[in-house]
Amino acid sequence: MPEPLVLIPGLSCTAALYGPQWPALAPGRAILVADHAKDERLSAIATRLLAAAPERFALCGLSMGGYIAFEIMRQAPARVTRLALLDTSAKPATPENNVPREQMIALAEKGAFDNVTTLLWQRLVAPSHLTDESLRLLVRQMADDIGAEGFIRQQRAIMGRPDSRPGFAAISVPTLVLVGEEDVITPVAEAQEMAAGIGKAKLVVLPGSGHLSTLEAPEAARQELLAWLG
Repeated sequence: MPEPLVLIPGLSCTAALYGPQWPALAPGRAILVADHAKDERLSAIATRLLAAAPERFALCGLSMGGYIAFEIMRQAPARVTRLALLDTSAKPATPENNVPREQMIALAEKGAFDNVTTLLWQRLVAPSHLTDESLRLLVRQMADDIGAEGFIRQQRAIMGRPDSRPGFAAISVPTLVLVGEEDVITPVAEAQEMAAGIGKAKLVVLPGSGHLSTLEAPEAARQELLAWLG
């Protein structure tokens, strides 16, 4: 029987982030999607996830999902059989990069969550996908499903993330590091740093994709995830 798979979506994203890959990944395999909008600390999100997860599992996270995946690797590395880090970073939060997050939290608290999702859209996808209305509506629906309060909790968790780079050497499971070539949120250089530091890592750069690689390059992402799962 295939090993169970745990999927962790990104900020303001739901299981629909992996929708294009789900039919290929699911046959015969138990899949759990992380509940990542109820806690304000990455450590608490990871603890909640580990309590619900199978004893051993493959772990895949995109963006914020990658930050949580690194926390899982700190808390329970022996439970993870393989690791996929998609459009994410191992770098810590800094006061400088937390400023726009604080601004978005303030907007959401004032009831302007619609403005937040509109602002985020401009940076989430490659320029060639900005006019893709079906993709924009999907991203908007995911954000609506998470809601303003969930978004605020997620942002606070992200703003407290530690430096995961010191833990690279301890990651010994097969690891996929995948990034959209046009990702401006977690650029290719950050994926290269992760792939270089993790022993059994494969780096994949997807042309024409921004930060939401599973939705922008669904077929290529599907193939890479299937290959990673073996």
